[in-house]
Amino acid sequence: MGKTNARLIALMIGCCAAPVSAIAQETDLTGKLAIELNSTTTSAQTCTLTFKITNGYPVDIDQLIYETVLFDATGTVNRLTLFDFGALPVGRPRVRQFVVPDVTCDALGQVLLNGLHTCTSGGQNTDVCATGLIATTRTAIEVLG
Repeated sequence: MGKTNARLIALMIGCCAAPVSAIAQETDLTGKLAIELNSTTTSAQTCTLTFKITNGYPVDIDQLIYETVLFDATGTVNRLTLFDFGALPVGRPRVRQFVVPDVTCDALGQVLLNGLHTCTSGGQNTDVCATGLIATTRTAIEVLG
């Protein structure tokens, strides 16, 4: 193999190795809570927001509720509400849906997980959920935490 081909192969390996490492770091959820807005569906003037949640904390969460702010496409607050994500076992993804009345999904521009309202584990209130939030989206609606 010529020097040019060897350099090209080395360059290709170097380019590909970095993203794999970044992906590996992103998927390590130890000590974190990943909340992804996975999909949205509009029907009859309601927007259904579907979230995928993965609990990377070292304990099961009995109940998780976030104060949530929905912004319209222009950045104006549409409403302030509570999203109850329910029970979340360690390391097992869960899907939760929230039906938002009187708005279509294309009218929403952003979801802000504004603050922790409730986090219980083992029947007790805990602050374990107060850190390590990773908020992402697969939709046109931005999600912030």
